[in-house]
Amino acid sequence: MRRLPLTSALVVLILTLSVVSRALWDPLLGRPLHASVTYGLPALEDGSWWTVVVGAFFAVKPYQYVPILLGLVAFGGFAEWRLGTRRTAIALLSCHVVAVLGTAGLLWLTRHHGYVWTTGLARVRDAGPSAAFLGAAAAASVTLSPPWRGRLRTLLVAYVVLFVIHMGSLADVEHVVGVAFGLWLGPYLVGRSPSFTTRQLTRRDFRLLACAFFVVAAFEVILHPFTHAEGPFAVTMSAQARAKELADAGLVFGLVQVVLWVWLARSLYKGRRRAWRWAVALLVAVLAVQVANYGWMVVVGEPGLLAAGWDIFGNCVGLSVLLVGRHAFRNPSPRRARRTSGSLVAPADDDQRTRATAMLEEHGTVNRLAWMTTWPENRWFVPATQRGYVAYRVHTGVAIGLCDPVAATEVERSSLLAEFADAVHGQGLVPCLFTVTQEASQHARALGWHSLQVAEEACIGLATLDFVGKAWQDVRTALNQAARLGVHLRLGALADMPRGLQLQVKAISSDWVEDKGLPEMGFTLGGVDEALDPRVRVGLAVDPDMTVHGVTSWMPFHASGGGEPAGWTLDVMRRLPGGFRYSMEFLIASACLAFRDEGCSVVSLSGAPLARSNDGDDDASLDRGTLDAFLDRLGASLEPYYGFRSLHAFKSKFQPQHEPLYLVFPDEAALPRIGLALSRAYLPEAGVRDLVTLARSGHR
Repeated sequence: MRRLPLTSALVVLILTLSVVSRALWDPLLGRPLHASVTYGLPALEDGSWWTVVVGAFFAVKPYQYVPILLGLVAFGGFAEWRLGTRRTAIALLSCHVVAVLGTAGLLWLTRHHGYVWTTGLARVRDAGPSAAFLGAAAAASVTLSPPWRGRLRTLLVAYVVLFVIHMGSLADVEHVVGVAFGLWLGPYLVGRSPSFTTRQLTRRDFRLLACAFFVVAAFEVILHPFTHAEGPFAVTMSAQARAKELADAGLVFGLVQVVLWVWLARSLYKGRRRAWRWAVALLVAVLAVQVANYGWMVVVGEPGLLAAGWDIFGNCVGLSVLLVGRHAFRNPSPRRARRTSGSLVAPADDDQRTRATAMLEEHGTVNRLAWMTTWPENRWFVPATQRGYVAYRVHTGVAIGLCDPVAATEVERSSLLAEFADAVHGQGLVPCLFTVTQEASQHARALGWHSLQVAEEACIGLATLDFVGKAWQDVRTALNQAARLGVHLRLGALADMPRGLQLQVKAISSDWVEDKGLPEMGFTLGGVDEALDPRVRVGLAVDPDMTVHGVTSWMPFHASGGGEPAGWTLDVMRRLPGGFRYSMEFLIASACLAFRDEGCSVVSLSGAPLARSNDGDDDASLDRGTLDAFLDRLGASLEPYYGFRSLHAFKSKFQPQHEPLYLVFPDEAALPRIGLALSRAYLPEAGVRDLVTLARSGHR
């Protein structure tokens, strides 16, 4: 009550008035008090203007007090917590008044024009503060950071729109007006003008949109029997007839629909390719039936065209999301049935990924970044001998191998590279390998290929690590500041950590992605999905209040010969905005000490893409001009957005040894295509506008 005095006072006042007026157990309808405390167009036409405010403290029926009080506590309390008491009072009052008067005005304009729904609502009275607290919550959403701001707004809008469509009561219309006004009012309450901004949708956005579409579809199936015949999309059957039809014949079909939509929603959220195909096929089939039915209704003059048109429009939106965002649904199916044997462009499956992971753990390799080869969006070339593999992705006719071939010996790795090249050439593709070590670079040159340094890997030897001397001053400061503030390292599998910590990690990651001016990058850069692998260890900077200030993830490195991890490789680095300033220095230094105590010999801080401090051991015969200029321009253009070169400089605080990483390829004539394939690999979701942005920033 001290923290939320306004919400507490309103709850007490509404409960007190419900007892005094006996409305808590005796419905207002049919009593003289009904005309004095209920608002709506009839009340305003009767001159009862005070009902606009007074009606907010009552409910027409006793059972309505349950959602009113719960909603006031949840939504009103949230608004007061985020906005403060004074601004929440303004939001509640203004949203309620605008919702009531705006709805009354809308009904006054549309009644007696042949629309049965609005004509009927123009004679109805209502009571309660639901439009007030929903609108206030919408206004308070402006104080949230992405992605929570967008998620709350989406939920509020989806709720009010679905209910006004399917229920169509006076309160539902008021909710729509109240939430719309709250969204507009929110920025003014925090001292800025409202603005509408757009950004490129990421893979996660498309997955969430597709998932939300099918969740909404399942919810609509549940609501369908209760849709009122006098609602905005009225049809010929009454609500009672719908319910009877469902009970008599449609219950099983409805349950099957709900289960199917929920399964599709869950699978699409995981980015499953098979679920995407099923979803597209089902929506196309449903749309074909709906369009044919709509045409028949037009021919015979059947009522309900508006409802049928709404269904067609909604399914078209869902299909558009799936088709436009098809690149977000590349994760392989868990079954082998959909794998086309022998094709390098065929989709992989979870069985292949499992075998590749087992080979990496058994045979090992020399590339400390090799765990990236187990990520689900890769494909895997495995020779008939099953002695190793090459992970790769296909873009613009180029098969881009990721890291060195995985095999136990150098001879086997060299042989794998040659077999991979032959297989790729045999299917009309251009082969290349990206971020390989000097060993693979030498093997490639032996095949007549060229090599070009594209990054540097920062490695820390743990045997002599002590953080002593002037060069380690920044690291010591981070450790000392963390100890003073009680910030400690929590190291382990993210999937095994408490749910609250996992949610904070996802929020920090989402916030980091939202702040970028370009889409989320992929290929050699992992995210939360990759960090959830149980064999990946995540380091969290956690304070005594269990607030996560920073996140790092560490991929295992299996040295040549396999066995237990010989070291760990840094992948994700993300910090809470406004959190502990030295989070990254603290996390990396603390993890290094923990790994040293476990007996590991080396830690890799990974490579900063498109950043380097020397020319390395490039092929002296190679005319580097075309690709080198492209990579330099791409690196400079991406620097303001992703900070790769700044990251390269940051890692120098840990006094690492720098080892070059290379791109190897067979033919200089393929450099333009390889450059395009690399840009598509890193930015698979980038559109024309993003490329224009890159070009302009690079030119500046």
